[in-house]
Amino acid sequence: MKIILPIDGSELSLHEVRFALQLVGEGLRASFLLVNVQEPATLYEMVTAPDPEVLENVSHAAGEHALQPALALLHQAGIDYEVAVVTGDPANAVLELIEEHGCDMVVIGTRGMGLLRSALIGSVAQTLVHNAPVPVLLVKPPEEPEATDDSAG
Repeated sequence: MKIILPIDGSELSLHEVRFALQLVGEGLRASFLLVNVQEPATLYEMVTAPDPEVLENVSHAAGEHALQPALALLHQAGIDYEVAVVTGDPANAVLELIEEHGCDMVVIGTRGMGLLRSALIGSVAQTLVHNAPVPVLLVKPPEEPEATDDSAG
């Protein structure tokens, strides 16, 4: 099974990688495609850049940098993986990569957005749930530990 893991460089995306590794640890045979989607260059960046290739190189380097912690987790676990850094709309890019790489599943986090905000702007996860040709496994963010009151005695 080939699983696509969209990685944005956040601690939450590392939580999703750890969850996927937990599945492998429990017996799932899988390889991974780690994906980082960079935003397209702004008009200002395109006008001021000396060379469009420079923008592409900077964007690609930023994507590779964002993937490093996730790659380290997979490397440490001895899991096979591929990497893709692309530019564009995150949901559409992931949908295209599912097809291009023959992925069987997406593992992506929910970002805990409120109902109103989610309804207004949507989310990558929501788009993938509705449009992906493969199952989408949503991983909830880890619960934050409750604060303890040390003054109570």
